[in-house]
Amino acid sequence: MMKTSLLRQAAATRVALAVRPAQASFRASSAVLALARSSRPSPALPRPASSLLRFYSAESAAPQTSSDNGSSNLVTRFEDLRRLGVHEHLVNSLTKGLGYETMTDVQSMTISPALAGKDVVAQAKTGTGKTLAFLVPVIQRLIASQPELASPRAGGRARSDDIRAIVLSPTRELAEQIGVEAKKLCRGTGVVIQTAVGGTQKNAMLRKTRIEGCHLLVATPGRLHDLLSDRSTGIDAPNLAALVLDEADRMLDVGFKAELESILDYLPHPVDVPRQTLLYSATIPKNVVNIARKFINPTNFEFVQTVRADEVPTHERVPQFIVPCRGFENLPPTLLELVRRELRKTLDDSDKLPFKAIVFLPTTSSVQAYATIFRRLKFHDRLMPRIFDIHSKLSQAARTRSADNFRQAKSAILFSSDVSARGMDFPNVTHVIQVHLPQDRDLYIHRIGRTGRAGKQGEAYLLTADVEIPAARSRLPGLPIKRCTDLECASMDVARAADVPQVIEDIKNAAVKIPYEVVKDTYASLLGNAIKDVDKQDVVYELNNMVKYIFGLDQPPALSTKFVNHFGRHIKGLRTVTARDIEPRREYGNRGGSYSGHGARSEGFEKLERLAANENGGSRGRARAPRPAF
Repeated sequence: MMKTSLLRQAAATRVALAVRPAQASFRASSAVLALARSSRPSPALPRPASSLLRFYSAESAAPQTSSDNGSSNLVTRFEDLRRLGVHEHLVNSLTKGLGYETMTDVQSMTISPALAGKDVVAQAKTGTGKTLAFLVPVIQRLIASQPELASPRAGGRARSDDIRAIVLSPTRELAEQIGVEAKKLCRGTGVVIQTAVGGTQKNAMLRKTRIEGCHLLVATPGRLHDLLSDRSTGIDAPNLAALVLDEADRMLDVGFKAELESILDYLPHPVDVPRQTLLYSATIPKNVVNIARKFINPTNFEFVQTVRADEVPTHERVPQFIVPCRGFENLPPTLLELVRRELRKTLDDSDKLPFKAIVFLPTTSSVQAYATIFRRLKFHDRLMPRIFDIHSKLSQAARTRSADNFRQAKSAILFSSDVSARGMDFPNVTHVIQVHLPQDRDLYIHRIGRTGRAGKQGEAYLLTADVEIPAARSRLPGLPIKRCTDLECASMDVARAADVPQVIEDIKNAAVKIPYEVVKDTYASLLGNAIKDVDKQDVVYELNNMVKYIFGLDQPPALSTKFVNHFGRHIKGLRTVTARDIEPRREYGNRGGSYSGHGARSEGFEKLERLAANENGGSRGRARAPRPAF
């Protein structure tokens, strides 16, 4: 009965919303969860019940209604925070130290209810200033509870086993970014900030925290759970006053649901120790609502939606292009051709922002390979911008350094795995280029969200092989993606062309000098689950062609028997490691091995290759389908 009643209410409200004009803002009160627990129908609701129950996702935002509280407490300038009771030192740090003046929508709409002590669930896109939106009320809450923290001379009062506020973030990079912002904001106070993320030396972090203490801890869920569950760490929060869940949907996407729920067991019960919880999320799917029910006080919270009903989402506003490439070996030269073309455009037009691109690749090893190629290209190409990379094999210090350097650069290229696809704030990114098909539609959208931010210029390109096009059509429905056909390298038959463009020669000359282990790891990683929804035999043929025609290997890298058996023993073209195998050296021009392990190319293999080429109508080991239209 309760479910039926609520569904009827939601349907009735949607009808009412269809004829109600959209207004400036939408903030829902704490009646949401109370309503969800009641089976008694309500005769008339002052706000849309369906949006309160579902919180609406970013792609189906409800028309926005005015706040119950009016706009009397709504501030739009950081200078005006004084009248809401924010301490003078904190306001000065914002306005004079950091130079902030006007608030973004998410800051203006969430800081006031948070300062009033309410829990907040806020739907806001990345790059809208969420970090300050939750740091200001959290730090003010700490100062209000301990007034001596307003002075920087309050040192020595912090303890590692009495942390008062925690900010949870889905990635190491975003957590580090939040920690840096928090320290800048607290320079004129005695609030001590510590950061705890995976991929760093845990013992060093613990020593630092035990010595300096901690009032506000910024952490990733995995590392926080590790610290709280191990009593020997000395990390505890028995008097926790504030908890922030940033990018909640992303935390759930990357598998932190169990850690989030378990963390609650190590925190004091809010009935015994009242705390404020602020939850921010770009989208509000069902799993985020379920987490909100566990963390948010249902009797004292507000839902703030900063995505306007008539606002065009980034993934619809940013021009998007797909570049179908003949094969995997066409991808590196096509990327270089695209980079050079777009770079020239920005150099020739002073009205355009300097070329600044993020190139997303599916695996860590492929990031290493492409970044190494482009660094070598830069030796001979004076126009090529600086090259950075971020991936899981780098230390946290190296990843932070790359992120900071790319953030500060006017023109640069960042090669990255998905560690920077969400939440990281890189200003003035003009291009997002994805090589190979992303795992799903949401990831594609999150990636292109790195460009076109704050109303600035931005373009997105997706480089895929022809064999990936059917999966692209299935995986990316309803997106305004246009086909790009004016890049010469995309359709070039690299294997058979007598006279290839200079771009391809440049790529080959750089690629053949890459360490063999990097090539081998790239080959193996792409054979894994990186290239989904494509016939495995086609993937093997494509990768074998790539390592031959781009990286200069006569034979594909050898794989373990276990890997080959798991991948599929019936798949042709895979090479297994045996005790007699001698892997090729890294010297230029001697990159190949042989199936027999004697270091010379087998005549039988050449014959098989010729037979396959004749049988399938080309030298590539399989028939080419007609070029598809996306």
